[in-house]
Amino acid sequence: MMNHKLVAVVRGAAGEDVVKIARALHEGGVHIMEITADTPECIDLIRRVSAEFGEDMVVGAGTVLDPETAKAAISAGADFIFSPTVDRETIRMTKRYGVVSIPGAMTPTEILTAYEHGADLIKVFPAGVMGPGYMKDIHGPLPHIPLMPTGGVNLSNVREYFEKGAVAAGLGSALVNTNQTIDDEALNNITKRAQQFVRAIKDVETYENY
Repeated sequence: MMNHKLVAVVRGAAGEDVVKIARALHEGGVHIMEITADTPECIDLIRRVSAEFGEDMVVGAGTVLDPETAKAAISAGADFIFSPTVDRETIRMTKRYGVVSIPGAMTPTEILTAYEHGADLIKVFPAGVMGPGYMKDIHGPLPHIPLMPTGGVNLSNVREYFEKGAVAAGLGSALVNTNQTIDDEALNNITKRAQQFVRAIKDVETYENY
């Protein structure tokens, strides 16, 4: 999964638009896509994207609050499970089926607790509250825990998040704005923004080089 470092968060998109959005993202160089569990028909959409792209697009479920939803998403082909909080049973269920677990946490205690219970990667959320420097601050006492900022990451700060220690970044409305009509123009803009994000982190150095 971490061959690619940018994760597109798709929330609330109409079912007929999700595969189109996936194509636009893929064309722009973003090959990891999260479909949030509160998106209508989320489980079926994960199945459809997985079927169309196979290994060319890593697709998972986001905003997963319980192990039952995690299991349903995994059965549909989800490659990873994102949660906004640290729910131990959801982590346990995800790892039972060999899928990447990415719970959301903010404080050092939450981050360490999630990692000790089996999380592969910690979604620092909402990252915009603390800013890029928080990545380096956390890696002072916890250098072994991989962090992925989500919430408030945009073109103006994404590179700095990586420079300060992020191993991946979750991109919401700064990349895919599902509040607008998803027509050809919107899809072209998604592709262009994806390309801009990819360029922004090209050859970036991470905390491993500090």
